[in-house]
Amino acid sequence: MSAPFKAYDVRGQIPGEINVPFAYGFAQAAKKALSLGTVVVGHDMRIDSPALAGALAQGLLDSGVDVLPVGQCGTEEVYFHTARSGTDAGLMVTASHNPPDYNGIKMVLKGAAAATPDNAFNAIEELMRSGGALSGVETYGERGTLLPVCDRSAYIERLLEEVAGQALKPLKIVCHAGNGCAGPIIDLLEEHLPFTFIKIDHEPDPRLPNGVPNPLLKEKRQKASQAVVEHGADLAIAWDGDFDRCFLYDHKGRFVEGYYLVGMIAKRMLEKAPGSTILYDPRLTWNTIDIVEGMGGVAKPCRTGHAYFKRMMREENAIYGGEMSAHHYFRDFSYCDSGMLTWLDVVCELSVTGLSLAETLEERIAKFPCSGEINFTVADAKAVQERVADHFGRANPSLETVDGLGMVFNDWRFNLRASNTEPLLRLNVETRANQKLLEDKVAELSGLIEG
Repeated sequence: MSAPFKAYDVRGQIPGEINVPFAYGFAQAAKKALSLGTVVVGHDMRIDSPALAGALAQGLLDSGVDVLPVGQCGTEEVYFHTARSGTDAGLMVTASHNPPDYNGIKMVLKGAAAATPDNAFNAIEELMRSGGALSGVETYGERGTLLPVCDRSAYIERLLEEVAGQALKPLKIVCHAGNGCAGPIIDLLEEHLPFTFIKIDHEPDPRLPNGVPNPLLKEKRQKASQAVVEHGADLAIAWDGDFDRCFLYDHKGRFVEGYYLVGMIAKRMLEKAPGSTILYDPRLTWNTIDIVEGMGGVAKPCRTGHAYFKRMMREENAIYGGEMSAHHYFRDFSYCDSGMLTWLDVVCELSVTGLSLAETLEERIAKFPCSGEINFTVADAKAVQERVADHFGRANPSLETVDGLGMVFNDWRFNLRASNTEPLLRLNVETRANQKLLEDKVAELSGLIEG
């Protein structure tokens, strides 16, 4: 039973770990553990997702819980409707970027606050393991009510608020939805925006004919990259399946490391609310700190992962938080991540400055070149981290322990952290305006890790 319960959500293989009985039991256990009254339920485009969402809804209804369905949607739509409707929780059936034979459940609590092991998952798992999940009703009259499906108009209005009053340039934009759930949202936004959209793999398709959309994988970037050049577009946008992550390409078809987008969006947020707090993940930091502190803002590191970011965003009342993995969190979106607000803020910034995305970022990339995330499969992550720490510790670096092993030297730094879900070590290196040093240190670290 424990396998599907991860650090931030529930995720596992179909049908051995995640199936209709599991979803039904999860819903009943959630009702019993959290005393739920009304819950938002949505699902992505995967083949099994409608049935799993239906089982969640049925388990809730049979437990006396009212259900507010969203239907096929992006994860952030569940966040939005949970916060807007004042319901007790939101459940989203998705496995995001995992292989086709996986699925899962993302969960938020009242106000779209993050669900964590401490405030939700541990209690739900314990009830399911002990067989104490059943919290059914005895009469039909005690059953929950299935409410009308959510109207998307309020969510679309919220997205358009992000660009309200902006003199947007008539950009040509490639949209690569990867047959995930982003396409229909672009269609709804299109009539309100002055952009020309070139749409690739646009329709949601449960068969995933082009594979799982995950632009973090280099082999998934070619279509968007080529389309930008072929169509003479200004930029390209790509999303993962449930579109809570947003990726960009410049007009030359070059993939933009998410790290540099964090600094770009932080700049825009500080222009709107000077002196605000910005959260960044500790893997790559110097560019973000340089921009935020240079504008009089407050830059604070946060442990990687959406549960940690959402909690610290609330604790610090941060206006924005960004992870280099393409999760971007907004105070005015219930402190949640949004893959739609991200690109809307980017095109606003390009419209204001008149610069291309490449022109906007080239100076920052040159000032703080980075490796991007490099993954290593290792048997013992802790032992490798200790070996790396011993090797570089002789130079007396500053240590960072927010998330993983961070070592900071005068002109370069690195972060080495273990994956929460896979037997991987993830390496990130950056320097101060020294590409050759970056290449040398990546080679040196790679040799130690693989040693």
